[in-house]
Amino acid sequence: QVQLVESGGGLVQAGGSLRLSCVASGRTFSSYAMGWFRQAPGKEREFVAAITRRGDTTFYANSVKGRFTISRDNAKNTVYLQMNSLKPEDTAVYYCAAVEGIATSRLMGVHTYEYWGQGTQVTVSS
Repeated sequence: QVQLVESGGGLVQAGGSLRLSCVASGRTFSSYAMGWFRQAPGKEREFVAAITRRGDTTFYANSVKGRFTISRDNAKNTVYLQMNSLKPEDTAVYYCAAVEGIATSRLMGVHTYEYWGQGTQVTVSS
């Protein structure tokens, strides 16, 4: 069992930056690939970014590529999402998620992940 707690959300103007953090507890963090997803009101949850358990490979949704960066610090049991050049359409609840023992080709799938945090709200004003 893994518990995930996100933080770092908030209100920011378009063009600004935020860094989300997700702290994991309960099992060996380095055993898990990690992902970030988001869900806007009235929309389905969508993939944002993912990182393999060693941090050597990352994946991004086309909509955030070049603006967002996922990283992890296994010594701190934490995964980060650095979000730059934010746009109003980035407004959503952002969730981190964890999965163990899955092929990297599946890391962009919302149904791949076993554990989820409670989410943190990101609001980008125009």
